[in-house]
Parts: sequence; structure tokens; C-alpha cells
Amino acid sequence: MAQLETLNLKPKIDELGKLAKDTHNETKKYFDKLKKKTPKNLDYVMQDLHDAEFKKTDCLECANCCKTTGPLFTSADIERISKSFRQKPQQFIDQYLRIDEDNDYVLKSVPCAFLDSDNKCFIYDVRPKACREFPHTDRKKFQQISDLTLKNVAICPAAFNIVEKMKEKLPL
Repeated sequence: MAQLETLNLKPKIDELGKLAKDTHNETKKYFDKLKKKTPKNLDYVMQDLHDAEFKKTDCLECANCCKTTGPLFTSADIERISKSFRQKPQQFIDQYLRIDEDNDYVLKSVPCAFLDSDNKCFIYDVRPKACREFPHTDRKKFQQISDLTLKNVAICPAAFNIVEKMKEKLPL
């Protein structure tokens, strides 16, 4: 099983795409089995793996999610963020968002317009729900988001490590 050394992310982020691609088929097969035969303790195991990984992961060293992808913005997100900007929701939408092929509000462009040069988020306290929950490795009924997780392991070193540890801890 491949694993990234999370304490030194900078040089490793360049390798993440290749590592994710190299393990993609194996991980996809694993997730397919997971959907058919979900261990009863899956949510507990995932929470433990997530917590352990994020004890040693500093997202500010990476911010690859903010640099390469954009979150979905819910109506509640738009209301909350536009209020913090003292804007009407439509002004916020017009300035920052577009509607994607799934009819969801997403950023007009990446990297995220709210990402500072030091990888900090300008709107951290009011950031979208999708950002707060990323990479979703601690979500209940984890087996239901395997397609999303397959994408996230190519974006987030922590998600990659969590999935690799999951395959070790819960062999199927």
C-alpha cells in the first residue's frame, strides 16, 4: 500500500496524482466490494482513521483542494457568505459563482477566489459546507460516497492516506 509522508507535503503533492492513478483500479474494486458487504463498524473505523490523519496533517501546508477544485455552494452558504460581505445573495452569485452542468452553484474559476497567498481562507468562518466537510472521510455511511472519495484521493494527501489505511485495516 502506498502512503504519503504527511509531515512533509510540499514535494509530495506533485506525486499525488500519479499515486492516486496507480492505486485507482485497486481502490475502485475495494469500494465496489465495500458497497456490497459493508462492515458494521465502518463509520467508527473511518472516524478513527480520519482523526488520526488530521492530527498530523496541516491543511495550510497544502491547500490543493482550494487550488484545484471548487466546492458546491448551497443556498444557505450563499446567504451566509453574502451576508458577511454585506451583499445581496444575487450580487455574490454574479461576482463569484456560476451554475455547472448539474445545475449547482460553483466557483467561476479556480484557484478559489477566497484563498490567500499563505493558503489561508478569507472566508474561513463562513466557508461553504462542502469546504468545512472536505475531504468527507469522516462522513457517516462512508460507502455511499465512494465515487467522490475516488476523486478526492487524487486531490488530498490526507484522503489518500486515510483510504490506504482503510484498505489495510478493513481487508475485504
